[in-house]
Amino acid sequence: MKVIKLTEKSKKGLMDNLLKRSPINYGKFEKNVNEIIENVRKNGNKAIFEYTKQFDKAEIDETNILVTEEETQEAYSVVDEKLLEVIRKSAKNIVKFHEKQKQNSWFTSEEGKILGQRITPLETAGVYVPGGKAVYPSSVLMNVLPAKVAGVEKIIMCTPPSQDGKVYASTLVAAKEAGVDEIYKVGGAQAIAAMAYGTESVPKVDKIVGPGNIYVALAKKAVFGYVSIDSVAGPSEILVLADESANAHYVAADLLSQAEHDEMASAILVTTSEKLGNEVIKEIEGYLPKLERRQIIEKSLDNYGYVLIAENMDDAIDACNSIASEHLEIVTKNPFDTMTRVKNAGAIFLGQYSSEPLGDYFAGPNHVLPTNGTAKFFSALSVDDFIKKSSIISYSKDALEEVYKDIAQFAECEKLTAHANSVKVRFEK
Repeated sequence: MKVIKLTEKSKKGLMDNLLKRSPINYGKFEKNVNEIIENVRKNGNKAIFEYTKQFDKAEIDETNILVTEEETQEAYSVVDEKLLEVIRKSAKNIVKFHEKQKQNSWFTSEEGKILGQRITPLETAGVYVPGGKAVYPSSVLMNVLPAKVAGVEKIIMCTPPSQDGKVYASTLVAAKEAGVDEIYKVGGAQAIAAMAYGTESVPKVDKIVGPGNIYVALAKKAVFGYVSIDSVAGPSEILVLADESANAHYVAADLLSQAEHDEMASAILVTTSEKLGNEVIKEIEGYLPKLERRQIIEKSLDNYGYVLIAENMDDAIDACNSIASEHLEIVTKNPFDTMTRVKNAGAIFLGQYSSEPLGDYFAGPNHVLPTNGTAKFFSALSVDDFIKKSSIISYSKDALEEVYKDIAQFAECEKLTAHANSVKVRFEK
């Protein structure tokens, strides 16, 4: 990890380096992604089966692309009972949290006018679940359950199969527990294209959510407009904001928890204590030999690992707001007070016992979060992502008569005489 004194210059250099990780800067892959999308759009099943054979080495066709009930039950037979219990506990927490986000339609009525907002869920949602470097049943729960709480009628899932044509057992079990209606064995950019446009087997959806590699991210970006998407997500990131009261052993462990995701993940400590910064680096060196994904972690820390030493807490908080990290841990003497000055973060973890994996797996808030500084204007995945809001307007004749001349004047100011005429004709004698 790089130890840097926090200045405006060093902060800008760090920001420039972090932004290199954003999918919007990976134009060299866009041509390949666009070719895949166009092939799937034109050739449907034929294209996705060919790509599945090419990329996943699996023989998939119309007869086995859809996961059967028998395959799901087989998954239940091999998943550890204790893991199943944890999945169910986690799902319960996620549902409980997201139910508090539900909105109701509302209406107001006065003197011949009815105004309001009608809330309706999306009809269909598609969830993408990766199947490459790791298994992600937690992502299944986090992407599916908000849609279920919102009332989405049909939820499908796409995930790449292994070479034997099967899907990870824990992924299938999590999908069943969350209430997924159909699961298709297709991955990568071709899965995104299939859900965006539909094929003979995979239905078109209204919205696509879920994480993936650079090809998946760019594919989601490319199909936005034909369907809605949650975001164009970049690599995972964590920022720990700490003072001298923090436990270096804990801070180091939390930084490593995100660095192990992939080589492009970022792990940053911003602290007012140079002593803590040095202790955290020593703790990381002690942890590394014990961790299975050591090579990935070391590359992540070499490229995007930082210890930023700030002169005071105001500067430290300012850096946090500039970076706008996906995950922010606040480990200070009074973390709740510190939090009141933080404006930009995907999820905020307060105190030394609120480690980031608590949010990844179990607490209930969503772990699908804005990355690459987009926490300045994006939010965590929520029930809001799976609803539509329609404005309701109803005026009586008397109510319109009071204001139609105002409306006509506004329209004529914009030289839209047909607009003006639309209200005037209702009061012609």
